[in-house]
Amino acid sequence: MTADQTRLHADVAFLTNLQPARNCHNLGSLNKAADYIKDSFQKLNCAVMEQPFNADGRLYRNIIASFGPPDAERIIIGAHYDVCGDQPGADDNASAVAGLLETARLVHQNQPPLRHRLDFVAYPNEEPPYFATQYMGSAVHAKALNAANVQVRAMLCYEMIGYFSDVPGSQTFPNEALAKLYPSTGNFIVVVGKSGQEQFTEHVQTLMKPHAGTLDVQRINLPESMGLAGLSDHRNYWHHGYNAVMINDTSFLRNPNYHLKSDTIDTLDFPRMAQVVNGVYGALLEL
Repeated sequence: MTADQTRLHADVAFLTNLQPARNCHNLGSLNKAADYIKDSFQKLNCAVMEQPFNADGRLYRNIIASFGPPDAERIIIGAHYDVCGDQPGADDNASAVAGLLETARLVHQNQPPLRHRLDFVAYPNEEPPYFATQYMGSAVHAKALNAANVQVRAMLCYEMIGYFSDVPGSQTFPNEALAKLYPSTGNFIVVVGKSGQEQFTEHVQTLMKPHAGTLDVQRINLPESMGLAGLSDHRNYWHHGYNAVMINDTSFLRNPNYHLKSDTIDTLDFPRMAQVVNGVYGALLEL
């Protein structure tokens, strides 16, 4: 079975309809998002747990679903479920949460033989004011793995996977050098890694391509100092020496609705989102 666009749409619809917006200050909505994710995981043949932590006197929760041998080397698949400020966050980051849930559903439905433990992790606090702090849910998770000496084969981070455009010139770049290397039409997905992990980034891209249908899968490695490479939860796994990449539609370099109220469900491309999920699912099994 492959990714189901109807389920992807239903997940995004639920998250974007939460009021007030599911940001770090609106704990009621943020917890409804966490409960939805946990309930979705509990419908699958997997172990489900919470990883609670405190930030500024408030309780937050990572939600984790695990498949495969409990003590085996792990592959982490993650996405954040909070939004920045007062906006629906369809692409950022309901699209990624939907992708996370759908990938877990595919593991459940297809029951592939697993040599590694697959941990699907949904995080709060990726957005400001907690971005790049110890209170990111992913920072808490990565630190705990390291403290427990857990062996991690790879980390794949879903981050904004739903906005695509076939309009020529719809893809922008931070500089001319990159513009010469990549398509100028925003209808591709990109595997983003940091400088020094080119081999791993290329490996993930190569594994995704046969499973992503007609979707173009690109890759890029950028210096950590440039900033763009580490703009999501995968950054926290780098700090502990784990190989980690971001699966991304290029965010604000393409999507004009980034961090705005106009980031709504009707702007997303669900057929291509499904292709992204199929690509990641295929890569996951081959990893």
